[in-house]
Amino acid sequence: MDEILKVTGLSKNFGGLAAVSGINMNIMPGELIGLIGPNGAGKTTLFNLLTGVYEPSEGLIELNVEGQKKQIGGMKPYKITALGMARTFQNIRLFKSMTVLENVKLAMHKNAGYGVWSALLRNGKFYNAERWIEEKANEYLREVGLYRKRNEKATNLPYGEQRRLEIARALAVQPRILFLDEPAAGMNPQETDDLTKLIRHLRDKYKLTVILIEHDMSLVMNLCERIFVLNYGKLIASGTPDEIKNNEFVISAYLGEEM
Repeated sequence: MDEILKVTGLSKNFGGLAAVSGINMNIMPGELIGLIGPNGAGKTTLFNLLTGVYEPSEGLIELNVEGQKKQIGGMKPYKITALGMARTFQNIRLFKSMTVLENVKLAMHKNAGYGVWSALLRNGKFYNAERWIEEKANEYLREVGLYRKRNEKATNLPYGEQRRLEIARALAVQPRILFLDEPAAGMNPQETDDLTKLIRHLRDKYKLTVILIEHDMSLVMNLCERIFVLNYGKLIASGTPDEIKNNEFVISAYLGEEM
């Protein structure tokens, strides 16, 4: 099986500072991947490179698109999203004055399948597409446990539920790769345990590859199948949770305070 995402020699410099340096990664379809490391290690910068927020200074990012490797480094974020990559952010970015349902529906209109004329004329194609969007949006809200709150304003949701709404909105673009930036931030242990089960369920149901940044080691170790460790912008280790937990270099650089 070919990898779904391949990263080769990826670097990003800001002036004289190398925020990310020489990263190599091979991600297989359906994997649950963790990206860990101290604050300032370059994790979010790497996410921003992979999702088009930043343009690489060096290196390649290759996405498997229908069996063909497509170089996406430096491509605009909306074009990368259209190829099947979606993300959430460390700082929640919802349309808080809109309802829960509207937040999800908005993300789906790139797949609406109708143009300006259909929207203006309100023809059958328009109404069929809008009906499909509503059904799928409600499906995603059921999956994350927010269907009963679909008509509430997003700003009224508790913090943990806003995190779940972000995941539902990311699902709405129908990705093949889902990037989650600290999805358990601000959650209590029960919420974190529920989130772990949810991510695994969504991976299985929607055939997703999931890559997440997370500081909660209970979530990372219980959920992820492989873990990549960054420190000072460089990849210092990769392996299974057991391999990472027992890697003395990783313990010294990061996990010592967590173990």
